[in-house]
Amino acid sequence: MTKNEFETDCLVVGAGAIGLAIARKLAMDGLDVIVVERERAIGMHTSSRSNEVIHGGLYHRPGGPQAVLCGNGREALYDYCSKHGVEHRQIGKLVVATDIDSVEWLEQLLVRARVNGVPSLEMLSAGLATALEPQLACHAALWSPRTGIVDTHGLMLAYQGDAEAHGASIALNSTMVSATRSNGRFVAEVKSIEGERTWVHCAFLINAAGIWAPSVAMTIEGMASGRVPHIHLAKGAFFSLRGKSPFSRLIVPEPKTWRQGGIFTLDMSMKGRFGPDEEWVESVDYGLQGWPSEHVYAAVRRYFPALPDNSLTIDYSGIRPRLNGPGGESADWLFQGEREHGLPGLINLFGFESPGITSSLPIADAVAGMIEGRELPFKVDSTQYGEYIP
Repeated sequence: MTKNEFETDCLVVGAGAIGLAIARKLAMDGLDVIVVERERAIGMHTSSRSNEVIHGGLYHRPGGPQAVLCGNGREALYDYCSKHGVEHRQIGKLVVATDIDSVEWLEQLLVRARVNGVPSLEMLSAGLATALEPQLACHAALWSPRTGIVDTHGLMLAYQGDAEAHGASIALNSTMVSATRSNGRFVAEVKSIEGERTWVHCAFLINAAGIWAPSVAMTIEGMASGRVPHIHLAKGAFFSLRGKSPFSRLIVPEPKTWRQGGIFTLDMSMKGRFGPDEEWVESVDYGLQGWPSEHVYAAVRRYFPALPDNSLTIDYSGIRPRLNGPGGESADWLFQGEREHGLPGLINLFGFESPGITSSLPIADAVAGMIEGRELPFKVDSTQYGEYIP
């Protein structure tokens, strides 16, 4: 080995919440771990540009990755945050029907959420819901008390601290530009921001690059392009609310306004915000100049009619990598291992967005299980990925 070559058991590409959780788990399992991150700090993209919700797991396909891992992750995350001093609050969520036609959807959601094992759910009449939140207007509501909020940056720092305490190394400003196979191992070429090149020899290569996971996969020798799915980028704008928050719980309306800024969340200081208001984009750009807000006011006033004019301020944006595009049905996460692509030791994670932070601990457990050859703890619906799963 030269001074620019390193040996390790596992190379993790991406230091967002999921990459850091994976590094933590593998290091705590006794493996040597190196993490490479293209940015100057951890979690600068999808992880840090979310609404910081600890999700209940109500909406996802029963038995699928998101449903199973969100349910497990919710409880694991509350326990982890309590033990590690990560700021969080279990404040609960009201999912509301803003018209009579949506009440049936709410009842169906309750059935699905119970199948997913979401605890302590309760269907509320309009009167009971407004008794909890006097400024709320609705026909009925589903109360999910185990939903909460978390300081995502604090969580990522805790994951990083655990990983490094168990010997993991995290290299910032470092991009994996290629990976080849040699003697049954990967040799990954990593380029620093200064242009210095390093070669990392590893038995396991974990692609947790989020938005860039497909482009990372395409740099790996032997990775068939037909096994790399196209990732669609959903850019979402978040709006902060001036003044005191009208609600002390999260409010989620029926799906027709989910992507129009209609979801109400709270930050750790209990300041209110709405979003994301989404549009499909072709590249990573967080700019918000000229972003319209009229439809956001309309979406919010379906359940908060007293929302004052000029009370919303555009705050920040995030981009979510999705396996489904415009008009397509929601696609679950794709864990891709040797069975799918034929390369021993390579694990690709495609389409990981919400509720990825909530699910980060069991996602890491699942990746560790793939390394050990264990079966994944959920059902994969291969039909949603078309040609990408044999």
